[in-house]
Amino acid sequence: MGALAYEGRVADVWTVRRMLEWMADDFRGRGLDSPRLDAELLVSDTLGVDRVRLYMDLDRPLVPDELTAIRGRVARRRAREPVAYILGRRDFFGRTFHVAKGVLVPRPDSETLVERALALLEPDASTTVVDLCTGSGILGLTLLAERPHLHAILTDVDETALAVARQNAERLGVAARATFVHGDLFDAIPGEARFELIVTNPPYIASDVIDSLDEEVRLHEPRLALDGGADGLRFIHRILGAAPAFLSTGGVLLMETGEDQEFSVRRMAQEQNVWGTVEFHKDLGGRPRVAELHTLARAA
Repeated sequence: MGALAYEGRVADVWTVRRMLEWMADDFRGRGLDSPRLDAELLVSDTLGVDRVRLYMDLDRPLVPDELTAIRGRVARRRAREPVAYILGRRDFFGRTFHVAKGVLVPRPDSETLVERALALLEPDASTTVVDLCTGSGILGLTLLAERPHLHAILTDVDETALAVARQNAERLGVAARATFVHGDLFDAIPGEARFELIVTNPPYIASDVIDSLDEEVRLHEPRLALDGGADGLRFIHRILGAAPAFLSTGGVLLMETGEDQEFSVRRMAQEQNVWGTVEFHKDLGGRPRVAELHTLARAA
């Protein structure tokens, strides 16, 4: 941050307005995608106010402790740490979720899957859904929050992710209807269990692509939650092969995929000969993002 803010010169007053302008200029010069928004989020959170209140008090001088706290956050953002990690939270589908290093930052495109799942679930649905690779829990826990009689089993291979998901279940008031299972995909789910709906956002980025992603992603987000193997399809293939055994007749798998993976998913589903209809739903950018697969009726 500009040296004047920390030289202790009484005449040099840093107001909210000045800080926002300086941070936005600094972030913009470093090539960050949303410099002004980042500045607003970091300053408002440091001061404990929302962004509306921030703009009602733009000429308020910042005290030394606030300047020190903001300086630390500016340094983290300069290092391309995602704003969600700095704040410890991210909004998703109208709710605030706790996030931390070790879990993926929720993306708006994942709301496409939630919207489709809610279209499939009756308002009074009391069934149990499965959320594989749950991460921070945004998929399964959002469904629980939207459907008050629903239950969910949320699985992840990473204990850190499950700890974050448990915190979010408590924050949302749905913990009593959520069961958390540590394990690799279906490994920890009883083999005789059958479900009407399975949702998942598995790792689906090809290994050699990860190092070319934005610094926010490749330097800070967990590779375990990103890396889908050489072709990005390792976990997708496993899920497509195993899911039918855990779905009831006519059950549905909703799976987030890469925008260029529709053909591969359709081909794998056809080759496995256990799936009926396969549809794709587009994300906010109009790209095929969510695969919807229905099981074939079992032979009598």
